[in-house]
Amino acid sequence: MILVIDVGNTNITFGVYEGKTLVTTFRMMSKMPHTSDEYGMNIRQLLMFDGISKEQIEGTIVASVVPNIMHSLVGGITRYLGTPPLIVGAGTKTGIRIITENPKEIGPDRIVDAVAAYEKYGGPVLVLDFGTATTYDYVTGDGCFAAGITAPGVRMSAKALWEDTAKLPMVEIKKPKSILAQETISSMQAGLVYGQIGQTEYIVNMVKKETGIADMKVVATGGLGRIISDETDSIDIYDSALTLEGLRYIYGKNR
Repeated sequence: MILVIDVGNTNITFGVYEGKTLVTTFRMMSKMPHTSDEYGMNIRQLLMFDGISKEQIEGTIVASVVPNIMHSLVGGITRYLGTPPLIVGAGTKTGIRIITENPKEIGPDRIVDAVAAYEKYGGPVLVLDFGTATTYDYVTGDGCFAAGITAPGVRMSAKALWEDTAKLPMVEIKKPKSILAQETISSMQAGLVYGQIGQTEYIVNMVKKETGIADMKVVATGGLGRIISDETDSIDIYDSALTLEGLRYIYGKNR
């Protein structure tokens, strides 16, 4: 079994693979600071809850966009699982080439998503990740990471609404019954959800137009990706485990 770990700005997502099968997943918040002992013990206990011992974990791989927790996280994994993790970064074999102006600027999470989408669905492919930020990454038919677009995520936009305005409340992010909202909560939900749908459709169409690839596959992932993908024909596939799959692929290429 291998343990794959996606460290995002909001959550740390863990997955355990036995061969190609995703056996279990669990999450921890990434914004709460922990010591290496706390990380190590929490991970071991969560694994044990699913009947998985540390001896069954033969390897670990981590992709992180939160550098300041990595020392503690890596230390905890190494001490409590006995498997120093592979960290996705410069020099890691991924199977795709990055041909943007500054490849080092591309976050490991985006590289991992691109690898998974290309390996699973082929190229050319446009990969959408609805996380803290919403990202759109174009991978060519021959496996090159060629371009990326970054926009505020839905939750980030929602947070700005209720934190930077005096009278707007926190709301659940979901599609309201109608875009013709008649009170504050559904008004905010309409703006957030339909605004994201409109952004998604426009950016996807512009990428297809500028690349000249009208039939490009569009694959989405991320926490709110299901809400958006269910409401637009611009997204072909929603894959909730895309990032974890990418980590599995990269671990296999580097083993």
